[in-house]
Amino acid sequence: MEMTLEAEQARTATDFESVVREHWPRVFRFILVSLRDRNDAESLTQDCFLKAYQAWGRFRGEASVSTWLMRIAVNQLRDHARNRRLQFWKRTRTNSDQFNDFHDIPAGVSPEASPEKRAAAKQQVRAVWKAAASLPEQQRTVFLLRFVEDLDLLEIAAVTGLKEGTVKAHLFRALQAVRARMSEAYE
Repeated sequence: MEMTLEAEQARTATDFESVVREHWPRVFRFILVSLRDRNDAESLTQDCFLKAYQAWGRFRGEASVSTWLMRIAVNQLRDHARNRRLQFWKRTRTNSDQFNDFHDIPAGVSPEASPEKRAAAKQQVRAVWKAAASLPEQQRTVFLLRFVEDLDLLEIAAVTGLKEGTVKAHLFRALQAVRARMSEAYE
């Protein structure tokens, strides 16, 4: 028994809705920490899933759905950065207040810790994000995929389209740069 076109489209839409529910938080989080602007992150995440929906029928499963979506997100971020470079004006905000809720209570710091300890930890986390924001685009992407999304090197290579060795090199350089900026900030 053959499915009608309408039934096939309804099934595809239902399948994709479950993909959105499962993967939206991860894609949004990655875009948010990359852009540090909640409005742009929401917009780019929507664009990412719109592109994915439009290509859903052509998805061959050569990579996991998660890897495929993260690759679309990385490409969306590259396009966004390219478009921003073409704009006449540049944004001057580097520490958006909208981003602060992402790191209000740093991992590893107990909510019962002293206010001084919590404040120091928050300051350290902000310094890491500031240092990460100043990295070159590919280093920043690799750094965020590794330490925010907890992807392994092979997954990062699949998402970015880079070779594993290149991912290792970008991650090494990113870590060196972040550590250097952190030591400068605390000297």
